[in-house]
Amino acid sequence: MSAKKDRKPSPDANTRELYGRLLKYVWPHKAAFFVSIIGLALFASAQPVLAHLMGMVDDTLSNPTDAKVYTVIFFLMGTFFYRGIGTFLGKYFIAIVGRNVVHSLRVDLFNKMSRLPSSYYDSESSGRLISRVTFDVDQVTGASTRALTTVVQEGLTVIFLMGYLIYLDATLTLVFLVLVPFIVAVVAMASRFFRRYSRRVQNSVGNVTQVTNDSIKGYRDVRAFGAIDYEQSRFEKASAYNKKQALKFDFTSAVSVPLTQQIVSIGLGVMVFIMFQRVVSGSMGSADFFQFITAASLIAKPLRSLSDVNAVIQRGMAAAESIFNVMDAKEENDNGTKELGRVAGHVEFRDVSLVYGNSDVPSVDRVSVDIQPGTSVALVGKSGSGKTSLVSMLPRFYDVTSGEIRFDGENINELTLENLRSQIALVSQQVTLFDGTVKENIAYGALRHCSDEEIRAAAKAAHADEFIDQLAHGYDTQLGDNGVLLSGGQRQRIAIARAILKNAPVLVLDEATSALDTGSERYIQAAMEEVMKGRTTFVIAHRLSTIESVDRILVMDSGRVVEDGTHDELLARQGVYYQLHQMQFSAEASGDAG
Repeated sequence: MSAKKDRKPSPDANTRELYGRLLKYVWPHKAAFFVSIIGLALFASAQPVLAHLMGMVDDTLSNPTDAKVYTVIFFLMGTFFYRGIGTFLGKYFIAIVGRNVVHSLRVDLFNKMSRLPSSYYDSESSGRLISRVTFDVDQVTGASTRALTTVVQEGLTVIFLMGYLIYLDATLTLVFLVLVPFIVAVVAMASRFFRRYSRRVQNSVGNVTQVTNDSIKGYRDVRAFGAIDYEQSRFEKASAYNKKQALKFDFTSAVSVPLTQQIVSIGLGVMVFIMFQRVVSGSMGSADFFQFITAASLIAKPLRSLSDVNAVIQRGMAAAESIFNVMDAKEENDNGTKELGRVAGHVEFRDVSLVYGNSDVPSVDRVSVDIQPGTSVALVGKSGSGKTSLVSMLPRFYDVTSGEIRFDGENINELTLENLRSQIALVSQQVTLFDGTVKENIAYGALRHCSDEEIRAAAKAAHADEFIDQLAHGYDTQLGDNGVLLSGGQRQRIAIARAILKNAPVLVLDEATSALDTGSERYIQAAMEEVMKGRTTFVIAHRLSTIESVDRILVMDSGRVVEDGTHDELLARQGVYYQLHQMQFSAEASGDAG
């Protein structure tokens, strides 16, 4: 490959591209943006007036008449009033733009994340994803509000003051302009370091968030396994790395700003020396001297601010780069155009294979199964045999690598994702409950318009009503973070009630009874037998005693279906299922005996 093809975009080109994308978020608020620009221009144009006032003060001191004194006072008060209006218009309206940009960016980012495929979440830590929505977007706020305000306001101030200096004495002004390339070089060099360390800081914040999230969610396991010291060490290490990178960023800022100021001071020193020589020779009056030195001195502050804001801009650009990387990620493949009414539940796997990511070993290997409507099918096998992978392709959490899956004769890839998933109810082993009421968790998402009677009926069918009625506020009880106030069995029954309420023709129960005690399991088994009637049901079960009454059992091993039949048929064959059954029966008998 040629060097030309390997060449990466320059940091400046990358910054321009990122700012260009951010400006697309500014455009809908262009009216407020232009008002802010006018305000900032008013503020900047007042600066040369203040410098000019110094000449008027010197002239008044030499001949202090009432008229001259009143004129100076009038111009002084008027200038500050004029500048105050500009400050208000500039800062408030740019804040309106900035807050709207951040809001739109945050919403678009969240919406994008909700459309990313499962494979994306498999390769990203939740802490890093959360920090993008919180920390990274806040960094963009700095670049789109405070930094933009500083760049426009102080940039225009420099332009107006330079124009005024050229008007006063072009030769002296050239002395200052000679220093501009040196200032630009310092800023450019600092920008590269700012961007590099900003990326590292963002990643380290994601690590800190991840460790914190893990420790808080798993606080019981942390304590039960004596891992408090270990988790504290993990957090200290992640925080120390964050501190190290942040200090590198601050060091670069602490060096670049005074270095820029020193360059400016050299220019001011040379100009002051030349001006004193002119005053001594009589070619420059005291009023001209005060006007020029004041204007030149006023340039120092905006130049310092422009140099200082470079750190904020580069931090914001690194954050924007991180955000747009997510925005540019490939979404779930939703190219289907067909929409079916309620399907009968005829499911066909035709030579289906699934290979995750860059793995060479298929998790599902050329499976062909024809399942008639209303059939209950159990998937059994050792851990990693492909059971969950097989059912994960039904709602297209993962797309088949080869082969096809059909619902009522239609390839599921030709259906819209919304239509396909409306046909399937899912109860996972890892129950997800949301921070809301019991009622909101049962009637979740597309079910939120269900009536109270329907919600109660679903809860009763799942044998959840008995404990819900005992909660402090019944169905209006707040469950907290992931239903932390409920037992494992209670959380599972809420999830089962949700699936029952959906009333989908295809039901997937992924270890749905794994978290239930024996008493709860007996109730749920009865409820499941009722809810499975008339539905095509896939049951992934580890405890074989729970699936003896299903219509069909598929035994999986290394991604393939190695046995297919009823409970009695498979026991009679004395194959893989028989061995699994005997092992589990023996283990349970030993446990009972113990």
